[in-house]
Amino acid sequence: MSVPCARCGRPVRRTPAPEGAEPNAPPQLRCPRCRYLIYDYPRLAAGVLVVRRGTVLLLRRASEPRRGCLDIPGGFLDAGESIEGCARRELREETGLAVGALRAIGHFWDRYYLRGFGFFPTMNFYYLARWRSGVPVAADDAASAEWVPIARAGRTGVRLAWAHMPAVFRALRGAVAR
Repeated sequence: MSVPCARCGRPVRRTPAPEGAEPNAPPQLRCPRCRYLIYDYPRLAAGVLVVRRGTVLLLRRASEPRRGCLDIPGGFLDAGESIEGCARRELREETGLAVGALRAIGHFWDRYYLRGFGFFPTMNFYYLARWRSGVPVAADDAASAEWVPIARAGRTGVRLAWAHMPAVFRALRGAVAR
């Protein structure tokens, strides 16, 4: 599987930013036939850390990528959607829960792999919410939902879905300590 060119339909190639580009410039997606060029800009994602009596709600991924790993309820932003709206929608789709006020706790860089395309950068925004009621039911791309002690989140020796998650859990511990 390869990504087709938006202009001519031929497979595009991902290449590093050209020499002399600014530091950390995104890779380029260029068609070798018609020379159409776009930059590999980050995709936005958002999630919600739902806390309840010293625990945080985490999901076990049901599908690739990172099947079986622990994850935070969240996902990619849809066109026209706010970041907070995305976080709420993903929480509802993956757990059935709706929450009240959200408090931003940070944003974190990472990358995501798509077969046939490779890795692309992601910017992940997270919110903190307090659990009020309801039982989380794993749905969508979640195999299970579990409450994990906040003090152990990211330190349990289990496989986490994404490299940025330990930093998210440190931010979470700081946010609940305030």
